[in-house]
Amino acid sequence: MRVVITAGGTGGHIYPALAILDYIKEREPDSEFIYIGTHNRMEKDIVPKRGIKYEAICIYGLSTSLKLMGRNIKNVFLINKAYKRCVEIIKDFKPDVVIGVGGYVTYPVIKAAHACHVKTFIHEQNSIPGKANKGLLKWVDVVGVSFDESKKYIKHDKVVLTGNPVSEKALKAEVIPKTKYGLDKNKKSILIFNGSLGSGSVNLKMLDFLSTVGDEKYQILYITGNGFYDKFKNSNLPKNVFIYPYVDNLSGLMKDMDLIICRAGASSIAEITALGLPVIFIPSPYVANNHQYYNARAIIDAEAGDMILEQDLTSEVLKEHIDAIINDEAKMRNMSKNLKKLSINDSATKIYNEIKDMLS
Repeated sequence: MRVVITAGGTGGHIYPALAILDYIKEREPDSEFIYIGTHNRMEKDIVPKRGIKYEAICIYGLSTSLKLMGRNIKNVFLINKAYKRCVEIIKDFKPDVVIGVGGYVTYPVIKAAHACHVKTFIHEQNSIPGKANKGLLKWVDVVGVSFDESKKYIKHDKVVLTGNPVSEKALKAEVIPKTKYGLDKNKKSILIFNGSLGSGSVNLKMLDFLSTVGDEKYQILYITGNGFYDKFKNSNLPKNVFIYPYVDNLSGLMKDMDLIICRAGASSIAEITALGLPVIFIPSPYVANNHQYYNARAIIDAEAGDMILEQDLTSEVLKEHIDAIINDEAKMRNMSKNLKKLSINDSATKIYNEIKDMLS
């Protein structure tokens, strides 16, 4: 199979795209790929390191702020330029399918594929669809969604509940023992992280919280994100707190943890539901359509997790929520059971099969 795949901006789009790509490669080893991404976001570093042919286009997202209308005019010019470049790439490469997995970079790619009469598949990770995917509906053949409730927001003839493909990768991930990061194998352990870009607002509150947990029976591994590591490293934190800027194969480490505290990004939710890990979500209020809140709400409504709004986050509140879960074995088992009920553990398989059906 010859595939153009596009996604960008954050790990929440990039890693599902790579999970789809890896699964296609696994099923059809002779497949050829081109990944189209931005010239200045995460994917430009992540994708080429995996030996995948990468085409960078210069594009920025449009803003609804009146202050930025001048920049939007420039961005419209860049979108048109990117569209023409994508048409050239597609005509030259002659893909069987073009796959979009979210982020504004997908817009000119999918539009160009439609203009070149190439079959298209897009995937939505969040419960409420993003602007790019909504804008692309008229040009796509099949839409895959991670949440069943997403269907009510998407007006399209072919919307399929596929789940998020990172869930399948999480289940296959090799376990990383927490002892590798200095933790005691016999103590209950909490993993806290803030997403692929880190979070300045949450990190500041967490620094206060971590300084107060020295008398607790549990231990904490806290992932700061690269930009915040030095501030934490130079703080005098208790011995039951372990600080790292980044952890590779995070899902492998999750498997050796008792409780997860994190943002409510789509990829994190997919991994957590697949692994059945008790969780406290702190949804980011700074994302489009407040989609992290609605992602988390779907888990809370199923009695499969807990949530603290960022505006309510304090050391005292977080401790109360942790104690209510980690000291209640029955509650932890119930969360784990309900999470697994929500999980779609063959998501990449479903997406691959939909693409093959579309092409046939």
